Amino acid sequence: MIGKTSYRRKLFIYFFIVFIVFTAAITAFQYNREKQYKAKELERVLESYTDIINSFIQYNNIYERNNFSELDSIIKILPYQDIRITAIDYNGEVLFDSFYADYWEMENHENRPEIQSALFDDEGANIRFSESTNQDFYYYAKLYDDYFVRAAMVYSMSAREFLQTESVFIYFIVLIFIITTGVLLYVSDKVGKSILKLKDFAIQAGRNEIIEKPVKFPENELGTIGKQIINIYNNLKKTNSELHNEKEKLIHHLQMVQEGIAIFSKDDEKILANNHFIQYLNLISDIPAITADHFLKVKEFKPVNDFIKTQTKKAETSYMKNPPVKKLSIEKNKRFFEIQCIIFQDKSYEVSINDVTKAEKRKILKQQMTSNIAHELRTPVSSIKGYLETILNNQNLPPDKQKSFIEKAAIQTERLSDLIHDISMLTKIEESANLFEIETVNINSVISDVIENLQSSIQDVKAKIECNIRKDTKVNGNKALIYSIFQNLLENSLKYAGEKPTIHINEYLSDDNYAYFSFSDNGVGIEEEHQSRIFERFYRVDKGRARNNGGTGLGLAIVKNAVQFHKGNVSVKTRKGGGAEFLFSLNKDPAA
Repeated sequence: MIGKTSYRRKLFIYFFIVFIVFTAAITAFQYNREKQYKAKELERVLESYTDIINSFIQYNNIYERNNFSELDSIIKILPYQDIRITAIDYNGEVLFDSFYADYWEMENHENRPEIQSALFDDEGANIRFSESTNQDFYYYAKLYDDYFVRAAMVYSMSAREFLQTESVFIYFIVLIFIITTGVLLYVSDKVGKSILKLKDFAIQAGRNEIIEKPVKFPENELGTIGKQIINIYNNLKKTNSELHNEKEKLIHHLQMVQEGIAIFSKDDEKILANNHFIQYLNLISDIPAITADHFLKVKEFKPVNDFIKTQTKKAETSYMKNPPVKKLSIEKNKRFFEIQCIIFQDKSYEVSINDVTKAEKRKILKQQMTSNIAHELRTPVSSIKGYLETILNNQNLPPDKQKSFIEKAAIQTERLSDLIHDISMLTKIEESANLFEIETVNINSVISDVIENLQSSIQDVKAKIECNIRKDTKVNGNKALIYSIFQNLLENSLKYAGEKPTIHINEYLSDDNYAYFSFSDNGVGIEEEHQSRIFERFYRVDKGRARNNGGTGLGLAIVKNAVQFHKGNVSVKTRKGGGAEFLFSLNKDPAA
């Protein structure tokens, strides 16, 4: 409250001082003007006396006759007897004085102020003390050709009152002063309230306080300005809040994406960087990176750094339509990274690091797979072509030979069909997994179907199958893929385990999330040097023997991908007592 009162008081004092100065100047000007006017009126009265005396002198030739004593006769008939009349020649000698009998003894009046003024301006006036009469006079002198006539009035109380200004003017000024003071108080209070409300609002805004109550301003120009300022502030606060929310969203998004992103100012100072940027930087750099701007020191980023220096030194900054972009590929420690740098209009820049190792490896794998597929397809196609060409080119070929070649071509055709089926299955699992239908699958029922379909092969090798799967074991998954898991494992054992193998299919563990299975045989097994690679496409432990048995080389690759589709893992080890044992798990709800 003290601050508010003090401010209004200051505002009033500023206005009041301005008014005082203005009023004082007007009063002084008017007072001086009035005083000059009164003095002129008195001088005109005294001038009339000098004109009368001059007329009398000229009419009676007093100056030519040098008989100024005759002026006594006219002095006696003047209306006011207290008017002092003095005649002075051009050289300042006193020729006559009505108040001093021995006027010829008076000193020279050439240097009197009124005479000096009259000498140059034909008339002059002055208020001063007379040493000859010991009185104060108001003198008026006028030059008439060869002499001066001076009229003087005793400067008494009545003369002073006559020269004073009218008191009505003073009263009027005082009244205007009082009214104006009241108006100033009202105006300063109104203006002060508006400014003080703006000040309180500015303090709250500066402290970033929430302004709950609306500020009420007076209905004037300052009030309108205040309302507009508050509206602008509220809009800015709303916009700032929205920008803050968007910034938080952007930061959270940058932290969630797998791409490493960092933004730097034109002075190479970090503005923003996510965790993946630091992580990828450490994978690329030989020296551990602590901060994002460490990339400027990494030798692998030299082309990017050179690009940044070149672009930031350029004068043009019109990058809105086509900002400069630099792309770079880096391979480090068997990992592949794509680097991209974009220069913005203000010469700040963004550096992104994308780990494309999986994509690159998938690309290499596809290239290898394409090469392997071409190689695997070439063998049955060449065999089929050879058998058919032999039959076509030998018209006299015995029927039993023709039949043998046709049967062999049919076997290769079957192998080719299996190969195409397995390739299609793998491609679908990897690239179109969402197309597989999910349903509740009874594992025991699937295994029974697999055994039934392979019964002929089982009997051929006189295999014994022991299945220990609970009847109520169920998995939410794709029936065809689960079928392919057990079919490929069983086919693998029937082909490579030897004569009269014993095959065990067990469910050795189950919990709320997974069912755990083991598939083993007592055959020749798989040497440890091959166990880490048998799930690769077209990998064969004994390539010649595998082809003779009709294998495509994709069975175990399908097993691995089908298990992974069901969020499980698969591994192989040498079974105790000989043979190979596959351990795998299936998630009971792979969509979880």
